[in-house]
Amino acid sequence: MKTVALLSGGLDSVVNFKCALDRGEVLRALTFDYGQAAAANEIRAASEAAGRFGVVHSVVPLPWYRDLVANPVMGQGEVGRHDERVSEEPAQLLKEAWIPNRNCVLLAIGAAFAEGLGAGGVVVGLNREEAGVFPDNSEDFLQRVNAVFGLSTLSGVEAVCYTAAMSKADIVRLGIEVGAPLDLIYSCYKSGADQRMCGRCQSCARLKAALRANGVLGRHAGRFAG
Repeated sequence: MKTVALLSGGLDSVVNFKCALDRGEVLRALTFDYGQAAAANEIRAASEAAGRFGVVHSVVPLPWYRDLVANPVMGQGEVGRHDERVSEEPAQLLKEAWIPNRNCVLLAIGAAFAEGLGAGGVVVGLNREEAGVFPDNSEDFLQRVNAVFGLSTLSGVEAVCYTAAMSKADIVRLGIEVGAPLDLIYSCYKSGADQRMCGRCQSCARLKAALRANGVLGRHAGRFAG
C-alpha cells in the first residue's frame, strides 16, 4: 500500500516509517512544527531518516498551537526529571505534555496529504505503554479515527499503526529486526545541543528503559546528555 508517514523523528514514528517502507511505498514523510521546544531536533532527525531511504520530507507548520498551550513540552516551565520507571501519576504526566487534540489534528492533515497524493494510508506511531497516559495513543483512538476517515475522505484513507499494541521495549525490538534507523531518533521533550537528548524527561526515560530491555542502551548512551 502507498502511504504517507507522520514522522516526528521519535522511536515510534521511525519504526512505523520503516515498517511502512517494507510493506509498500511511502510517498511523503510529514513532520509538524507546532511550537514544541524540540521542533528543530525532531525536524532534523525526521529529515535524516527520510533522506536515508530517499523519501520526500515536508515540514508542516502549525503556529497557532503556541497561542493555545503553555506547558514544558512547548518550552514553558521545567520538564520533569524521571527515572526509567516513569512512576508519576498519569494526571501529572498529562499536565506536562498534553497538546490538545494533537494526534487527531496531525492524522487529519496526514489523511488530506494521503488522499491528495493518491496514497491509501497514513502511518502514525502509537504504543500501548503511553496509551495508559495519553488516550490518543490507544488502539481505540485509532479505530475511531478510521471511522471518521470513512466519511471524511472520498478514497477511504486508512490510519495505520504497526505498534499500537506494543510496549516501548517491543518497539525497539521490532526496530532492530526491520533495520529502522534507531541511530537517528530524537525522543526528547527538550531541545538538546548536537541532537543529544536530555535523558531525564518522560520520553527519554521510556526510551532508555526500552533500549536497556533490549541490551542496546550502551550502544546509544552517547545520544543522551544525562
